[in-house]
Formats: sequence, structure tokens, C-alpha cells
Amino acid sequence: MNEKVYSFLAYLSYWLKKEDKYALQSPLLYNHYKELFKFIEERKDTDLEIEEFRNQLLQSQKLIPVLDLGAGSKKVNSPIREVAKITKYSTSNRKYAQLLQYFCAQTPGEIVIELGTCVGITTRYLSKSTKTQLLTFEASEELIQVAKSDFKLPKVKFVKGNINFTLPEELRKIEKVDFAFIDANHTYEGTMKSFKELISKTSSESIIAIGDIHWSKDMEKAWKEIQGFSEVKLSLDFYEVGILFFQFPGKKTHLILDF
Repeated sequence: MNEKVYSFLAYLSYWLKKEDKYALQSPLLYNHYKELFKFIEERKDTDLEIEEFRNQLLQSQKLIPVLDLGAGSKKVNSPIREVAKITKYSTSNRKYAQLLQYFCAQTPGEIVIELGTCVGITTRYLSKSTKTQLLTFEASEELIQVAKSDFKLPKVKFVKGNINFTLPEELRKIEKVDFAFIDANHTYEGTMKSFKELISKTSSESIIAIGDIHWSKDMEKAWKEIQGFSEVKLSLDFYEVGILFFQFPGKKTHLILDF
């Protein structure tokens, strides 16, 4: 199926099924949903330096080689890419970055993991909700250098290399992962492998987010399989991002939410 047609049908399916806060019967879910929008509204004048950094990158015509070990980009898929286009097409917008920031803040936030640094926009948002250390993983040295630029990130450890090797190595040093964002290679195999490795370090308080869950048939397949894991008690579909909880009263629940 043509990628544009698939993307349209995936969004149409989401749009037809999505629910707003008034449809939520669980007080816990209703409060989470309400607090998410409150969090975003209250922070409308916060973290603006991150958006200034984004704007700088959007103006950059610098060309850099990018080592891409995953499914690549639908918009910019050449080995040499312009920083502005990477920033435009391969980063979460402010609203979704704040969504991730919010859910990270709902965990203890001691150890946070980001798979797929890209140019460091989401890294900066997540670092604001991290108490001890944020480990961000990226295969491309050139992207890491872009992500490190502009201002200091004292809580952030950049891990360079193929996450098939670097993630297991770093997880061996960690007792527990509080929040993780999987946004690395956008393949079924890679997403499932990363999820299975991360889930071994989660607790009932942990939350895992998965980016681009409707990006392709492969990602849809991974998202549906992950929902079925016995450890996953609640899954929330915000179209661009899926959120997984490992503690939720009542029966296993999956919701498609308007955002």
C-alpha cells in the first residue's frame, strides 16, 4: 500500500475511534487526562529556550552524514542530510514533547532512557523531568554533536552506537528504569527487542512511551503485540505516541485518546 494512503487510513481510524475526557469512566484516567492538559497549559511560557534551540536548528542549512540503522525517514532518507530538515521531519513537536515530559514526571524519574536522540529536542524536555540521569541513545556521532550544542545538559549521558549492543550493556548497570521513550529505528523487530529489554527493568511505577506507533504496518503490529503483554495493564494511544502503564486498578485497558 502507498505510504501516503496508509498514513491517511491510519489517522482516519484513530480519528473515528478516539475519545475525549468526558468519555472516561475511570476517575484515575479522567484525572490523568485532565492533568495532562493542565500541565501543558501551565507550561506554555516554560522551556522556551528549547524552542529557541529548535528554531536555530530549523534555520541551519548545515549538511551532516547520518548513520541510520533503522527504517529511516519518510521525508529525508539520504545519508547526507540538512540539519533543518532533520529537525523539521524527525523531531516531536512541542505538544508531544510536553506529553512525554508530563508522563515522565508521573514516575519517580530517577533513571530515564531515550532511544533515539536525534537533534536533542525531546532530550531537553525529558531532562526537565529527570531527577538523576537521562541516558539517551543515538547511533550517529554527528547527531549527538548537534544535540549537545547550545547549552549544558548536566543530567544527560549520551550513549553512542548500535542500541542492539549499547542498550543491554547500559541496562546491566541499572537496577530500575522509571521512564523510557522508544523512538529509535521504527521497525517491528527493533521496537520489540528494545521493549523486551526495557521491561525487564521496569517496576509498577514505571512508564514506557513508544513513538510513531502508527508509522507503518510494522509499527502497528509491534504496538498491538506490546499491548498484549501481561505486564502491561493500561495502554493509551495518542496517535503519534503510545503510553504504557504497568499498574492500573481493574481489568486490562486500552484507550484511544484525543490529543
